[in-house]
Amino acid sequence: MMLATQFVLMKMSESLALFSLPLFPLSAVLFPGGTLPLRIFEVRYLDMIGKCHKAGAPFGVVMLTQGTEVRQPNAGAQDGSRFAKECFHTVGTLATITKLSTPQTGLMAIRCTGNKRFRMSSCEQLKHGLWVANVVQIPDDQQISIPDDLRGVSTALGNLINTLHARDMDPQQMPMQPPYLLDDCAWVANRWCELLPMPMVQKQRLMELENPLVRLELVSDILGRSGIAT
Repeated sequence: MMLATQFVLMKMSESLALFSLPLFPLSAVLFPGGTLPLRIFEVRYLDMIGKCHKAGAPFGVVMLTQGTEVRQPNAGAQDGSRFAKECFHTVGTLATITKLSTPQTGLMAIRCTGNKRFRMSSCEQLKHGLWVANVVQIPDDQQISIPDDLRGVSTALGNLINTLHARDMDPQQMPMQPPYLLDDCAWVANRWCELLPMPMVQKQRLMELENPLVRLELVSDILGRSGIAT
């Protein structure tokens, strides 16, 4: 299998297509600009992550709709399949490995950063269980300044960041990383989506939204109901 993801510029849409992108289905949603720590012990992912790290290539994070993060035997299956079925959303986020360590044999600890979103056009599961997909990248969110009526959402996030810094939190443990783009609708909305305790399906829907201002307005409604920001 070729894990050095291939890049092809598609003339019609001017979108960047990636072929044979390795996937990591999770019970989580990764947003562009977000951070994701992972501890990896499954053989199918140890090999994939090692090759991606060596090549400086991304992998795709997608949210599971069926199945679990760790591959499970398919007990009592009538169709002869050895492992439980895995299904996931077709929109995900490219992840770039920023830190990797091997605390012990057969275990990797990595830290990733979310980059561009993508939409799958096709996918397949290889013999050893790894999923790969052909995808087209979704254009970056348009940069839109925070409007006056949503300024409280940005201010509340800025206050939270200042509070965490005042507590001398380890920079690596911060839930968001600089630069702090507190005047950008997409960045502020994405960081609140990561922080707020909402169902993962709701986070997935917010991540998929193409309009960052609409995403921020929906986040503002959630914050308003919780009394965090008005």
